[in-house]
Amino acid sequence: MKKILLVEDEAHVVSFIKKGLSEEGFEVSVAFEGKTGLQMALENTFDLIILDIMLPEINGLDICKSIRNKNQQVPILFLTALGTPENVVLGLENGADDYLVKPFKFIELLARIRNLLRRIDGKTIMGHPTAKENEHIHTFHDLRLDDYTKTVTRGGAEVSLTSTEFKLLLHFLKNKNKVLSRMDILEAVWGVDYDLGTNVVDVYINYLRKKIDTIPEEKIIHTIIGMGYVLKENN
Repeated sequence: MKKILLVEDEAHVVSFIKKGLSEEGFEVSVAFEGKTGLQMALENTFDLIILDIMLPEINGLDICKSIRNKNQQVPILFLTALGTPENVVLGLENGADDYLVKPFKFIELLARIRNLLRRIDGKTIMGHPTAKENEHIHTFHDLRLDDYTKTVTRGGAEVSLTSTEFKLLLHFLKNKNKVLSRMDILEAVWGVDYDLGTNVVDVYINYLRKKIDTIPEEKIIHTIIGMGYVLKENN
């Protein structure tokens, strides 16, 4: 049974979500304010965390950042009334994997949850890689990414990436030498199939470059003006 932590201060929303998810076979734990929610998230193991942003004591953005400092992999879904593109980007930039705006339909929430859980479940069965041996290893030039252990090295040196940065790099490695538009990247990494009207992709490309493209003459992430980005050898 999948375990979900719901951090939400509106009792009627909690009741609605907990009832629906319990009927779908999930085990739901609830915190009504931020401090308790953060403590529960850090002291227990959950398969997914749902966070409101406007919470008593500690807001959801700070909770998300604190969780990401300890756990890069647990899926985090923001569920909030703050629905401007700027709010969505802020949530994603603070480490969330998805963002759903209130009011919402339960069927959409359920679909988002199942999609996030599939990203994790698709990687392992009974603690072992589901793919054939070494299919979870992706390499390019002197870069190596292990999608099972969630480790990245370049030139033999380990590179520490956030969850979003890791997914962005993995998408590039799965599409070597292919020009990826910003919409391609938004959909693959953030699960967003519409233009946010912001530069979140460019911001994360910049984050990634600072970590893996530290030597200019050996850079592998290139900008194709007017089209997007590509992972290729530096000509």
